[in-house]
Amino acid sequence: MTATVDGTAAPGIIQGLWNRQLPHYPDTRNRMWYLAIVVAATIVLYYELYIGGAVSPKILTGYGMTFPFYVYISVVGNAVGAFGSLLAGLGDRWGRANLTAYGLVLTALLALFGIPNAGDKWSFAILSVIIGLVEGVILVATPALVRDFSPQLGRASAMGFWTLGPVIGSLVVAVVSTNTVNHLGAWQDQYIICGVVGLIVGVVALFGLRELSPQLRDQLMVSMHDRALIEAKARGINVEEAMGRSHWRQMIRPDIVGSAFAISVFLLIYYAAVGFFTIYFTTIFGYSLSKANSIGNWFWAFDAGVLIITGIISDRFRVRKPFMVIGGIGAIVMTIVFANLGSTTSYGTIVAVISVLAAFLAIAYAPWMASFTETIEKHNPALIATGLAVWGWIIRVVVALSALFVPIVVGSITPVITYGAQVQAYATQYAAPLAFAQAHPDVVADAQKVPPSVIATATAIPPNVTATAAKIPANVIATATTYSTQLANAQKFQPELAVIQANPALFAKLQADPTNKALQAQAVAALGGGAKGAAALATIGANAAAIAGVIAVGPQLQTVAPYAADLQTIAPYSAQLKTIAPYSAELTAMAPYSAQLTALSKVPAAALTYLQEHGTQVQTAAAAEPGQWKNWWWVCVGGEILFLPFIFMMTGRWSPRKAKQDADEHEAKVAAELAALEKANA
Repeated sequence: MTATVDGTAAPGIIQGLWNRQLPHYPDTRNRMWYLAIVVAATIVLYYELYIGGAVSPKILTGYGMTFPFYVYISVVGNAVGAFGSLLAGLGDRWGRANLTAYGLVLTALLALFGIPNAGDKWSFAILSVIIGLVEGVILVATPALVRDFSPQLGRASAMGFWTLGPVIGSLVVAVVSTNTVNHLGAWQDQYIICGVVGLIVGVVALFGLRELSPQLRDQLMVSMHDRALIEAKARGINVEEAMGRSHWRQMIRPDIVGSAFAISVFLLIYYAAVGFFTIYFTTIFGYSLSKANSIGNWFWAFDAGVLIITGIISDRFRVRKPFMVIGGIGAIVMTIVFANLGSTTSYGTIVAVISVLAAFLAIAYAPWMASFTETIEKHNPALIATGLAVWGWIIRVVVALSALFVPIVVGSITPVITYGAQVQAYATQYAAPLAFAQAHPDVVADAQKVPPSVIATATAIPPNVTATAAKIPANVIATATTYSTQLANAQKFQPELAVIQANPALFAKLQADPTNKALQAQAVAALGGGAKGAAALATIGANAAAIAGVIAVGPQLQTVAPYAADLQTIAPYSAQLKTIAPYSAELTAMAPYSAQLTALSKVPAAALTYLQEHGTQVQTAAAAEPGQWKNWWWVCVGGEILFLPFIFMMTGRWSPRKAKQDADEHEAKVAAELAALEKANA
């Protein structure tokens, strides 16, 4: 699409749905309107992109998704987004506004209808990757629009506002989720909210966003004083000639590629904040999802505020590099401080540290964005989108690689995220019985040896019976069991046996001569005489075999005699006592802890199995996790250190005084050129 810069009017509302090019550089009011739409579009896009991080634990649980799988979605999304950024480089030829407006509507529809209805983890992954692709395109298109509508002397402020996109997008995620995640049950509600917001802003962009014609945007504009000159010169510009040949070769230069790589690794801590702060603060500090997200409120609020302030100050002094150095060094220091915060650090201290860290990141980033676009302009102002596409590709690749390596460096995060919540839930719900099991492993081991039916039988026996049985020696019980018939007969014929034992000779003779009347009379007398003695003698005669059996095992029964009363107490439960006898040692060990063992038995088998399979794994991982995260924070420090030397490759002055001299010289040059054009036209 080409356009002229003659008297042609700007496209109307309907025509502007596709043809969005302005034939003249807009006045301040309209320019601010277009920039506001761009900033709002960027905020909403990053809101949609980052919302998953706020509810990632619920997404993992909802889909039964492992943490590595979730991370790989981010890796693939950023990799695809990197190539989306390269496609957006065509914005130099096709324009930027349509890419932004229609891309925003597409992502809003995906967030509103697509992801909330994703039936499985693969559907969720595909839709997330599509959003990543569109984000890669808009990542290039929107800063190109900001550059087009902002002269260099206001560039840092404008880029500060553009950078509000990812920052306020993250802040909106934190604020909305903090205030709704505990009230709205499903994680899908968060996507529906941002989808509605995205659709509203998308419609505004669809009808309200415009862009400069190629003839206007392909020129270098230092201040608004250049407006008349660039419009005058635009009439004679050939767009194809302005862009030149080998667009990519013009942008693949050390200062462009090097500085793009430098800012990408500088922001490693930022990517971690976006993707992993929620997980970090919930697993290391034990915060709830809402409280973890509230920390993000502070981080993003400070980042947003300092971005604007730094941009204004940078434009006021006309320099970028000193701010980048201050921000870079400050970020290094604060990341080291953050890395050394222990799990007992107070919430207020954490907020203070990450807020100062966010401020230093902002101090470096807003001037860097301004300086980077100015570095591209130094080579060819007609290839802004192409230069930004190089940056977009590099930063997306770095983001993808960082997401890939976080689970490798922080290997413990996988079991903690995958199993930690459920292990913690079981450990809390069944804290008392599990603590008993941990403190008395031998008792639990004994209990596991006893079949449940035996435990039920032992429980049914009255405690006094069990206690009485415990007092009787095993050999006595064995004897009583072996001679149970004789023992019963001994009790039955106890009076008769007493007399027989007192008169052994008499009853021995009677046994030898049972019909002897004299012996019978003596026996009757010994048994009490009269009818009583006669009845007793008759009993002895009728039960001679049983009584003889008792007398035959008399020595054995003597060992039982001291426990006769006890044996009588336990006799009704002899069958039950026989059942539990093989486990008497275990049951004795268990007896003092019956209440605790009963509570432990009520813990579901599934919970015990889960804890046995994953409890130790989670415990080991949780112990290793803080040190592994600290390793990653040191990787982030390395990226921040690497950022500093590349500052020297970028365009721009260090001295505000020399920067002002450059601006004055440019003003004089513009005035001279404009005067020459007016004279020629006259």
